[in-house]
Amino acid sequence: MTSHLPLNALRAFEAAARHSSFTKAGMELRVGQAAVSHQVKSLEDLLGTRLFLRLPRGLMLTDEGQALVPVVAESFGRIRATLNQFAKGHQYRGVVTVGVVGTFATGWLLPRLPNFHELYPRLDLRIQTNNNRVDLAGEGLDYAIRYGDGSWHGTEATRLLAAPLSPLCAPRIARRLRRPADVAECPLLRSYRVDEWPRWFDAAGVTCPAIKGIVFDSSLVMAEAAAQGAGVALLPARLFQRELLQGRLERPFGIAIDVGSYWLTCLKSKRQTDAMQVFRDWLLGEAIREDPGDAAEVKSSVEEKGSRKTIKQIRRGKIRLRPSTSKRGAS
Repeated sequence: MTSHLPLNALRAFEAAARHSSFTKAGMELRVGQAAVSHQVKSLEDLLGTRLFLRLPRGLMLTDEGQALVPVVAESFGRIRATLNQFAKGHQYRGVVTVGVVGTFATGWLLPRLPNFHELYPRLDLRIQTNNNRVDLAGEGLDYAIRYGDGSWHGTEATRLLAAPLSPLCAPRIARRLRRPADVAECPLLRSYRVDEWPRWFDAAGVTCPAIKGIVFDSSLVMAEAAAQGAGVALLPARLFQRELLQGRLERPFGIAIDVGSYWLTCLKSKRQTDAMQVFRDWLLGEAIREDPGDAAEVKSSVEEKGSRKTIKQIRRGKIRLRPSTSKRGAS
């Protein structure tokens, strides 16, 4: 096999496989049947295997042909979709695909997206939500926003904002809670992190009861359960400001525990595109405005990448956005 890609032969093969006919493929490609047959034969010779069985009533893919055709068809489809993103006289629309834990997406990121779109209208941001379990490589993500301690193997993590946990509950339950010890008498809604309630009771100076409440894999669902009166939940209050302002949830006590933060993560092996750089610096800039106490840490992380100049150049249209190489969202 040579390093030269036989694009014409692959194009002829894909069309012939789709139509099961050299003649119909030739009509699509505006060449004769013999030309298509010749291109396919040259591809077969190059690969050292037959791709079609020539039958009296048409073509039938061999096992090797069946293995090759989806790869070729997908590749041409991605090329076609990428070319379609170029408008006449305009630049390529950069793409960034981000996995985001649902709580952060609804409670912090979504209200800020109109600002992002206004600043960078030529950048396509694609968001995939999750419950804090994510596979950057397997899901083809450029970034993932996660909750935890910042330690994930093979990733670079930049702290966005702290998210201390405090009890939240429906107003009718909050009215019964006059002191922290009263929380022990309520159903305690739980996440998969088993140490949260014991740590909160310890911080409140109260003996921790036996924890038997419902276990949730989503803070959003747990918050909704709390709002509907199912019990008291330990949640990052700063991400549920809407529910607190609406009166659906109340925070009966100010006691909070710090068990983790939200982090922007990416694979250390990931090649940074200009579009990724733009999103990263915008996000960190928003985090600085949200949490001035973390400003020094976040600001140093931004400057580390040396990307302020890049952002200004992109916004002024002076440099092009390189396409993302992620498996999803790169078309």
